[in-house]
Amino acid sequence: MSHHLRIARPVSDIARALRMYCEGLEMTILDSFEDHEGYDGIMVGDAGGAFHLEFTRFRRRALQPAPTAEDLLVFYVASAPDWAATCARMVAAGFEPVASANPYWERRAQTFRDCDGYRVVIHRGPWLAGCQDG
Repeated sequence: MSHHLRIARPVSDIARALRMYCEGLEMTILDSFEDHEGYDGIMVGDAGGAFHLEFTRFRRRALQPAPTAEDLLVFYVASAPDWAATCARMVAAGFEPVASANPYWERRAQTFRDCDGYRVVIHRGPWLAGCQDG
């Protein structure tokens, strides 16, 4: 069975979130909608990828984003040069480098916070099942 994952989040400014994620993570616009039962939204990701992000805004009242320090999107970047380039793009796109709440990510990755406080982790190296460095 094949699955596709959508991660949906309310944001304070769809255009700003769109710019940050498209520039920082090289995502593209996959779809969008306006005033669908009071919601506006835009989906970004990689065409043909296994996931996409959806940023929404409710027109009738603001739904405040409420992320915690442990709400993470983690992206694994296999090569060191690509990892460094991704981290540089994240900063240029407006993401703020922040300390991670979990020491594991401090050793293996760089954590960033977007304009609504959501955290994105850029991990150095590929994802490997069962790989933990204690």
